[in-house]
Formats: sequence, C-alpha cells, structure tokens
Amino acid sequence: MIARNAKARAALLLAACLAGSPAAAADTLFHYRAVAQHSGIETFGQWVRVLERHLTEDVPEGDCRRHTYDRCHLRRWQAFLAGLRGRPLMDQLRAVNRFANRLPYVLDLDNYGVEDYWAVVHEFLDRGGDCEDYVITKFFSLKWLGVPAEHLRVVILQDTNLHAPHAVLAVDVGRTHYILDNQIDQVVTDERIVHYVPVYSINELGWWMYLPPEHG
Repeated sequence: MIARNAKARAALLLAACLAGSPAAAADTLFHYRAVAQHSGIETFGQWVRVLERHLTEDVPEGDCRRHTYDRCHLRRWQAFLAGLRGRPLMDQLRAVNRFANRLPYVLDLDNYGVEDYWAVVHEFLDRGGDCEDYVITKFFSLKWLGVPAEHLRVVILQDTNLHAPHAVLAVDVGRTHYILDNQIDQVVTDERIVHYVPVYSINELGWWMYLPPEHG
C-alpha cells in the first residue's frame, strides 16, 4: 500500500512546490493545476525499480510450471491484450480497467511483509495487490496496446472521503483525463470525481506536482 507516512512526504513535496516551482503546465487534474518538475524520476526509487523489473520479469517465455511465479498468468494477460488490438481506445480503457479490478485487493503487509511495495505485473496477477499495483498493471497494459507513455500518468493522491492516500491511472485522451481506478468500476473523467486531491503524478518521462485551482 501507499504508506501512511507518505502523507508527510507529500506535504514536504507540496511545500517545496509552493515555495518555488517552474511555471504550471497547461493541463489540470481533478481541477488542480499540474506543475512539471525539472528533477528526474530517479527521485522515486520504487517507480524506477518497477520500470526496470518489468522489462526483465514480465516475460511469459519458458515453462511456467518451473518458476517461482506462474508465467501462465502473463500468457493469459498478453492473450487478453492481443484481443484488444485495434479496438477503439475507450473500449480498451474499459476492458483494461475491468481486467485489473477483478484481481483481489491485498495489503502489502500481507503479500510481502512490508508496508509499501510496488509490484510488477506478474506479481499482481499471481497474488493480487493494493491500489498502486492495480495502476501499474493498467499502465503497462495500455503501453502494450500502444498508448504513448506521455498520455499515461500514475497519480498519487489523497482520498478525502476515506482520509487515506490512494493511487489511480490518468489517461490523456484529447486533453480529457480519464481515470482508471480500482475503487470505481467505470472509466470516468477526472471532472466527475470531487473527493480526490492529487499530490503528484509520474510516468517514464517525468513527474508533476499539483497546485490548487486559482480563484478570482
């Protein structure tokens, strides 16, 4: 899960952003203004390790019965994605969201014995996971289908209904952000969700902080 002490880290990130940041990007998310950051994604070790491990571990080749995890899950995953090739993008978003959301929600402490662990696809398909694990599998699923990385963002946010950190995937479709969320069965635009406060988002190319909307 996203550790509770992530709240403190998020507060520090937000303070730094407010103190001095580059000009805000044109896009918004949940009505908050995105601010592109100049530092690289290397700051986020969990995310960088996921990107690296995905390339080496999420491969279905070999006899799945002779490995510590079930490569057959990966074969079924890729067969599912192959069936979506050429379909309209919104159909792909809905199907990927449903596919991941059917996996069981399992806390990192129960799965891995640690408070915060970001799982790659084969781990999530084999063991279930928590919010960021759903997001990671959706991210790589859509990349496999050809959605450019710049249109995908892993979003770390605060759920003001539950008073807890959460993660969702935002997909930019013609300057409209569609949200893939394990707490919502449908794929909806960010403007329809009023109880999420984004803290930061990240993809393979960079990361963004979020500032409250300007008024007046």
